[in-house]
Amino acid sequence: MAHPHKNAVAKMDASSLVGVIEESKMTYVRENLSIFLHERQIKLLKQVKKHEKPHHKRIRIKQFEKAKKDGLFNMHLDLYLKKYQKLEKIGLIEIDLSPGNGLEYDCSLTEKGLGILDEISALEKDWENVVGITDEDREVLKNLALNSFEISYRHKKKQGFIF
Repeated sequence: MAHPHKNAVAKMDASSLVGVIEESKMTYVRENLSIFLHERQIKLLKQVKKHEKPHHKRIRIKQFEKAKKDGLFNMHLDLYLKKYQKLEKIGLIEIDLSPGNGLEYDCSLTEKGLGILDEISALEKDWENVVGITDEDREVLKNLALNSFEISYRHKKKQGFIF
């Protein structure tokens, strides 16, 4: 018996297909992760890892200097911190409220956080096998990602990298 959504999927545009694929990956990871995290928390945890890199930290410091001038950051500071504090509460990150590097706060991963990120990465690889992504598929996806990256990069550049 064919999948009940086969015809609907066959009629979807590329954007909808990308959404279905992303939702499937995230659902697989969340269902198999050893702790409960919301989708946004998983993305935020990955972002903390990215922001620990020296190059990204320098960019964040420049972004904050620009944002501080127009007051937008201070208006949303508590909202930003609340998202990170939930990850801190479950021991995945540590928040430094006085990092002394030009930022209002900085976050770093704990050992537990690094372990969860490793688990997420392994689950994403498992998902690739479950859905049957081939080397050929991966090359197509890489090409699409490179083409897509230009759109977001141009937007970020136009915004002065404040996003």
